[in-house]
Amino acid sequence: MSGAESRRTIMKMLENTPVWGEHEEKTLSQMRTCAALADRAALMADGHLGYAVPIGGVIAWKDAISPSGVGFDIACGNKAVRLDMPGEELRAKIDLIMDDVWATLSFGVGRRNAERVEHALFDRGHAGWELEATRPLRQKAENQLGTIGSGNHYVDLFTDEQDRVWIGVHFGSRGFGHGVATWFLKAAGAKDGMEVDPCVLSASGDLGEQYIRAMTLAGEYAYAGRDWVCDRVARLLGAVIVESVHNHHNFAWREEHNGESYWVVRKGATPAFPGQKGFVGGTMAEPAVILEGVDSEESKLAMYSTVHGAGRVMGRREATGLIDRKTGEVKRAPKITRDMMHARVTEARVELRGAGVDESPHCYKRLNEVLAAHSDTVRILHTLTPVGVAMAGANEWDPYKD
Repeated sequence: MSGAESRRTIMKMLENTPVWGEHEEKTLSQMRTCAALADRAALMADGHLGYAVPIGGVIAWKDAISPSGVGFDIACGNKAVRLDMPGEELRAKIDLIMDDVWATLSFGVGRRNAERVEHALFDRGHAGWELEATRPLRQKAENQLGTIGSGNHYVDLFTDEQDRVWIGVHFGSRGFGHGVATWFLKAAGAKDGMEVDPCVLSASGDLGEQYIRAMTLAGEYAYAGRDWVCDRVARLLGAVIVESVHNHHNFAWREEHNGESYWVVRKGATPAFPGQKGFVGGTMAEPAVILEGVDSEESKLAMYSTVHGAGRVMGRREATGLIDRKTGEVKRAPKITRDMMHARVTEARVELRGAGVDESPHCYKRLNEVLAAHSDTVRILHTLTPVGVAMAGANEWDPYKD
């Protein structure tokens, strides 16, 4: 099969919506519903079912915005920084380093940062805090700045193909973003649930304008948190940051495409304009990448977007099983055990802290296969091999949903 023929089997049209990769029918059905309500739409290869809008979905309106499209974890994103540290030095003391990372940073739901973080974001008069949706959340936001959360959020240490050390982090706006999303979905009278119509607001209406201001503030907050964590880990390592790559993947931007302006909502999708760099994680036992967007016809169809990770193939409850909390009765056996997860991690020589079996590599697609679907839209700059991984422990319930 020629390269062109292979690519055609990877990028297909779902009615008028370009779709990369292979997806379950429920995900495609959800995408159809979203596309019918939008001016433009696309689905990335790491896509799977999400709350009202699929993860990996890109939806655009000329004068509308979608709080459920952005999701509950507003401005969730990835940051990677390269250090002036050789891989040999990292590997020599990785167990002690990961102990320090685990002891210093706050993983889990509802955690406060053990270290007080001063930031200009909380100065009086900073735009956005005067809103009804954000005002009551200010103290929570201050307490949680620089905390990582649970679910698939992490702090990883990598080496690249030149054996240089990178820090990679993935998390968003924490309880602040969740509170903002909840307030606006309720104010708009949106339905709660997975397979419901997305909430769509006029971007020029009062509620839509308020949402954009609150979302923008949550975006600044998420950036500040990821900046602080990367800086703090670099200090733990006694290293200097020499390069940074930073993107949201749950956000909405005002952009121009084909000469027209849109609000482009990316839910679990990374902006990838020509030359724009992104950090995309794999699993705890497999490589991540630094990539950049390229210009192509497929890139235009994707509205210059790409994947944000490998994408799930197994739900959390499917992986962990289902236990009656009152009786302790096992109603559905787990598909993944800790022994299975640790076997993969040990084979990859990764020093792991925390993590539940719902984050095992078994639960995800292979990142190289997902990226292959987007080979006409991005270029891989660096391959990052995990050396240390820290995530919230098992039995953490994550209310932040996306």
